[in-house]
Amino acid sequence: MTDNELQGEGRCVRGPAEDEEVNALMCPCERAMSVALWRAGLLLCLLRVRSCLGEECVLGIVGKPVSLPCFYPQLLPFVNLSIEWRHDDEVVLRSSWKEDRKVEIWSLNYATISTDAALTGNFSLELPAIHPKEDRMHYSLFIISQDNQTTPACTACLRTAASFSAPLLQREDATEGDEATFLCHSSGGYPQPAVYWLINNTDDPPEGSVRTQAASLPNSSLYNVTSHLTVNVSKDARVSCVIKNLSTNETLTSTSYGVNDAPVVSRASEAMWIFSTVLCVVVGLMVVAGVVYQIHLDRIYKRRKREYKQPERGYKRRYRYREAEAMKPEPKETDV
Repeated sequence: MTDNELQGEGRCVRGPAEDEEVNALMCPCERAMSVALWRAGLLLCLLRVRSCLGEECVLGIVGKPVSLPCFYPQLLPFVNLSIEWRHDDEVVLRSSWKEDRKVEIWSLNYATISTDAALTGNFSLELPAIHPKEDRMHYSLFIISQDNQTTPACTACLRTAASFSAPLLQREDATEGDEATFLCHSSGGYPQPAVYWLINNTDDPPEGSVRTQAASLPNSSLYNVTSHLTVNVSKDARVSCVIKNLSTNETLTSTSYGVNDAPVVSRASEAMWIFSTVLCVVVGLMVVAGVVYQIHLDRIYKRRKREYKQPERGYKRRYRYREAEAMKPEPKETDV
């Protein structure tokens, strides 16, 4: 087989008689391999620089779908194309496009990709639900050639997060001394939040007065967080518990009064008692006024009724008298 035939098969052969200029020239297979290695090295270098400068990640909420974007139109003219989406070394999705336009897709955890990705260049990965494994997860798209050569094409960073519930702030009475213990609790979030306390909205609590614990929920990667503050504050001081989720950029705050919450309760009870008393007095006055007015109406009705009956009785008397007179026999005339 001649050298030209070997080169036509994709193998590079050089004879010992080639001079330095010929040796400096690379055959097509070596050029293709060097280009692929150069592109892979450049992509890895860019990824390393991006990670050092601070990469932008797609925010994925736990339990909700998310899309990892990837556009690679350079693959449009290729046929018999295969791609793989990987999370670290784990294959999440594998897809192949054949010459007869048949598409074969295999996925892990129901991950999907557009069936016409080879035509549109949109190789975005659709994840149906996010399950927290770590704060940041990196996914990469690899192009697989017919000779099983893999080339990285895209990379995506996924930041996993879940919102915490509104913090519940309670006060526990101290058994000894004037110190009070405040308990702040929140649950169902990811990742672990930053918890801090404020006194009168500005002052930080003394060092060593705060104890915070975060524990994962059973059969879940979500967190419950509980923080205790033991401090001696005045009765009119305001104590706030602040929970901040750096991934979702959410800040939740709950505020309570200081050592003794009783003044607040007593003032509220006193206000309710005054309101109830005033309401009862007003209702009583309205009832009395209604009864007096009803009595007044009854008197007017009775007086008018009497005035109406008196003329009627006089008319009846005159009528009876006239009737009696008419019924008397007339005296008979006699001849004397």
